[in-house]
Amino acid sequence: MENENLLAIANEFGSPVYVYDSSKIISQYDRLSDAFKKVKRLKLNYAVKALSNIAILKLMNSLGAGLDTVSVQEVELGLKAGVKPSNIVFTPNGVSLEEIEEVSALGVQINIDNLSILEQFGTKHPNVPVCIRMNPHVMAGGNSKISVGHIDSKFGISIHQIPHILRIVENTGMRINGIHMHTGSDILDIEVFLRACEILFETAMNFKNLDFIDFGSGFKVPYKLGDIETNIEEFGSKMTKRFNTFCKEYGKELTLGFEPGKFLVSEAGYFLAQVNVIKQTTSTVFAGIDSGFNHFIRPMFYNSHHEIINISNPNGRERFYSVVGYICETDTFATNRRVSEINEGDTIAFKNAGAYCFSMSSNYNSRYRPAEVLWHEGKAHLIRKRETFEDLTRNQVDIDVFSKVAETT
Repeated sequence: MENENLLAIANEFGSPVYVYDSSKIISQYDRLSDAFKKVKRLKLNYAVKALSNIAILKLMNSLGAGLDTVSVQEVELGLKAGVKPSNIVFTPNGVSLEEIEEVSALGVQINIDNLSILEQFGTKHPNVPVCIRMNPHVMAGGNSKISVGHIDSKFGISIHQIPHILRIVENTGMRINGIHMHTGSDILDIEVFLRACEILFETAMNFKNLDFIDFGSGFKVPYKLGDIETNIEEFGSKMTKRFNTFCKEYGKELTLGFEPGKFLVSEAGYFLAQVNVIKQTTSTVFAGIDSGFNHFIRPMFYNSHHEIINISNPNGRERFYSVVGYICETDTFATNRRVSEINEGDTIAFKNAGAYCFSMSSNYNSRYRPAEVLWHEGKAHLIRKRETFEDLTRNQVDIDVFSKVAETT
């Protein structure tokens, strides 16, 4: 997207606003598919939690992607977007048996990650095929909050508990049709990923009726010019060779599954905000914008880097700014960041705002969540309206118990 496109969107739909470029999503999907084009059966399930707008889910469905979901609500969003239940995988953590049963009744592929629920579900529903999420005990990921495959993780069933799994399967008569893992996000070292894959291959040999093996995702995308990223092409070449060999060893052509989220939508997203004030202190120049971590929490939550450009003055003299929000707490998007000279009223853009940005937004400080816009084939489409005061109070209940007004003296 060009700066003038972004500025036009900010002017038309107001600020702050999220913008997604569909062409980038499509090219990322094609890139991942091409990396595994020599695999006979490939299934890419988009991780809905990254960005769950129905328009995005419809786009994924049109590309042939399935959905990876973690809540019954995400499943319902997928169904509303027209995705077939058979193309949805449900991979929750710590949810109730009732929620799993509710999703299962919709015809969705169930993925279970703890022994207790596995035994309860298998006892009640032995004829429903189930995938098992394993914990390979591999530390991977760019931040401790997004590393989920290590020994102390709450996710998955330990590979050392395979005998317990087999006992449950035998006692219940349930069918295991898939094996799954997810080691973390922002994985750069493909050798670490491949090592975890070997563990899953070894695990899979314990189950004779598998249809697929899902290796999760977590591929790293670049966050700034010259940034390192997962070499998808190299990984695809190595993984394809190994997976095809494994299928021969297993004696059956299995489906190779991945569940990319950030990889597909991160670089497609822009978060646009207007600069309210330039404030110079004894040591810092602050650019205060009309947003905060209520809209865009990743820099504060993950210490993530998002490139910032002044789209109102992209060619101006560069200066150093600490870009901050309007929340009455530490609310810093960037510290001493070199940006083209910013003036009050300018519009700035945060890049890589497609994944885990709007989906993690809130109404903190009773602020409205922003609008979302999809840039598709050269045209801006509003895909979520900006919230209003009515949205903020819609589910609040006004109780009539404070009728007396205290008198003041």
